[in-house]
Amino acid sequence: FASCQQPNATWSADFKGDFRLGCGRRCYPLTISDNFSRYLLACRGLARPSYAAVRPWFEWVFREYGLPQAIRTDNGAPFASLAAGGISALSKWWIQLGIRPERIRPGRPSQNGRHERMHRTLKQAGVQPIRATLAAQQRQFNAFVQEYNWVPPHEALGGNTPAQVYRASPRPY
Repeated sequence: FASCQQPNATWSADFKGDFRLGCGRRCYPLTISDNFSRYLLACRGLARPSYAAVRPWFEWVFREYGLPQAIRTDNGAPFASLAAGGISALSKWWIQLGIRPERIRPGRPSQNGRHERMHRTLKQAGVQPIRATLAAQQRQFNAFVQEYNWVPPHEALGGNTPAQVYRASPRPY
């Protein structure tokens, strides 16, 4: 894997599982973070974990923060596929943008430990209580992102918050 010695060297992306909203619909939280600073770039509740659903949010993140050198994911859809080399439509697009897809080994979430640790915090503070609608749940995710990035100091960041350490990429979308 690429070294995480500066912001935007490697981002991580994943879904924090899925759960049923109060209205009965499923919510799939897409999370994208910078591995160096632990800055949470996005947490979006989606109705399905598909290429069509995630691409607009990656475009938004790329416009907002620029492009990383690499994006680390698991081997699930839409990040990977069963095609040769595991290339999916999403990872093909990243390659076209000059972003190197990195995949953890199957069954090894510890290879994406920083992101998984954030997921544990998200599960405790950003998901509960489960809201009635996707829009209401998104408002809760938005509040979680603000607090996660700006409030708690991180021991691994020398007592700084992710927002104090993260800087946007010099590589524009």
